[in-house]
Amino acid sequence: MVETDKNQDSGQDAVLLQPIVATRSSFYTLALVFLGFTTVAFFAWLRQLRQGLGVTGMNVPVYWGFYITNFVFFIGISHAGTLISAILRLCHAEWRRAITRAAEVITVLVLFFGVGSVIMDLGRPDRMLNVLRHPNFRSPLLWDVCSISVYLTGSTIYLFLPLIPDLAILRDRGARPSWLYRWLALGWRGTERQKRILNRAIAVMAVLVIPIAVSVHTVVSWVFAMTVQPMWHSAIFGPYFVVGAIFSGIASLIIAMALIRRIYFLHDYLKPVHFNNLGLLLLVMSLLWLYFTFAEYLTTFYGNDPVHLTVFYSKLTGRYAGVFWTMFVTCFVIPFALLARRQTRTVTGTVIASISVNIGMWLERFVIVVPTLSQPRLPWAKATYSPTWVEIAITLGFGATFLFLYMLFTKFFPIVSVWEIQEGREQAVSEVVERVRSYMPGKLQHPV
Repeated sequence: MVETDKNQDSGQDAVLLQPIVATRSSFYTLALVFLGFTTVAFFAWLRQLRQGLGVTGMNVPVYWGFYITNFVFFIGISHAGTLISAILRLCHAEWRRAITRAAEVITVLVLFFGVGSVIMDLGRPDRMLNVLRHPNFRSPLLWDVCSISVYLTGSTIYLFLPLIPDLAILRDRGARPSWLYRWLALGWRGTERQKRILNRAIAVMAVLVIPIAVSVHTVVSWVFAMTVQPMWHSAIFGPYFVVGAIFSGIASLIIAMALIRRIYFLHDYLKPVHFNNLGLLLLVMSLLWLYFTFAEYLTTFYGNDPVHLTVFYSKLTGRYAGVFWTMFVTCFVIPFALLARRQTRTVTGTVIASISVNIGMWLERFVIVVPTLSQPRLPWAKATYSPTWVEIAITLGFGATFLFLYMLFTKFFPIVSVWEIQEGREQAVSEVVERVRSYMPGKLQHPV
């Protein structure tokens, strides 16, 4: 009887494997579109390699622009997988089962584009090795290299471990390429011993990746805060950056879920309740973002340092006021208006709020980087920064390549964990009842 139920569940979840066994023509169309942007970005990078960073809008003293903005943005998005997935696993939130893998894939893939943004900013990629050849342990740049390397390693392991049972399902069904699934499944047979080891390993990694993720974006913030540049040298930058990272990570996950739900017809797996719950998390992070932003600008204002106030007023009323207030509207006003009311916290409402948040969080990183550099402490002539087509093409190319790789992952691996869904049907109700019984006073009656 148990075997029959498992076979029924497997047939019921066949839609999760459909993108792997059959490819629609729209897949190839989207792939060509994304690869077109990638190709343009590649030629833009070749032009930059031949002619140097002079083809960008960067100058002295604005030596960071779109590239470092992208770096901080991509590293922030990577928190979608670790913090969200790991925390939900540790809290035994049953609604997590359909969304964890979508989040974990974002983490692993987007880290490469964060690192790639730094390589773009170097101009000469070979200079990247100088960090390892001539390490300066007092430099936050070296801390960045170490923390991101550990983060990428841990996140990859954390993505791979829950993937093993699904790889075995694909292996047993003869999905192609069969050699790949046979090799990656690591001889998984679903024995009780294997399940115990796997669950323990996933739990350990879930605990480990949380402090690693927090440390990564804290170290990223220290690249700015350890300097004496106006409006950078601040102790609040660590938690401010972590909050912003979780904020944009949740938004990115919601957008990814909506696309997966629509393209692969997974409405029965990614339900409105998932978007409602993530929408509530996004609302909380929006309020936290407002608190940290207010605290940062309030302390700058009351500090009354003329150098800091020059940058401060350039954001609020000066050259960058348009970008700053657009950031405020997209990061707080729109998300709060949509997510504070149950009637608008729908699938469509949360997606609109998430798109708005990601636009706003990219602008936030731009507002942090460029205004300060354009008005440094040293008596230097004020500079302006305007990105060139090279920077814009590479930025769009990074985004398109990320989408292509994400789509490619869904072609070879289930984007919703099949075994976790099946496990949830078999065990979740009894586990939740036992958990409630453990902390509720009195005797809890079994449901009829």
